[in-house]
Amino acid sequence: MRHIYRCPLRWADMDAYGHVNNVVFLRYLEEARIDFLFRPEKNFKQGSVVARHEIDYRRQLVHRRTPVDIELWVTELRAASFTITYEVKDGDVVYVQASTVVVPFDFETQLPRRITADEREFLNEYRDDDQVADKEAVAA
Repeated sequence: MRHIYRCPLRWADMDAYGHVNNVVFLRYLEEARIDFLFRPEKNFKQGSVVARHEIDYRRQLVHRRTPVDIELWVTELRAASFTITYEVKDGDVVYVQASTVVVPFDFETQLPRRITADEREFLNEYRDDDQVADKEAVAA
């Protein structure tokens, strides 16, 4: 299963070349990740932090009024971290492929924490390890 976030494009997202600036994609990924993790029915209330981002830019995205789709899913689930993989796309046209390593975090102790059983159950609903193998095969 995948989570889909419809991300609006803003006029300020463009750079001097008329396409969405590369740095803006991190904001898009953040919006999609927050929409995924902090929904009322499934909430990472105990906290989490980003440990790593990886982004591959495939095509330029120019400003328009219609939102772009961001599909995301979980490709790795460990005891104290998980990886979210994304595609920023319109149908079959992929603008960006990316991944984020997220670490559950206890803000009171300022230390990483383990994934709770409820969080693991939720993340497993969006798990798709096959997509990682497919992406690595294409890159090779």
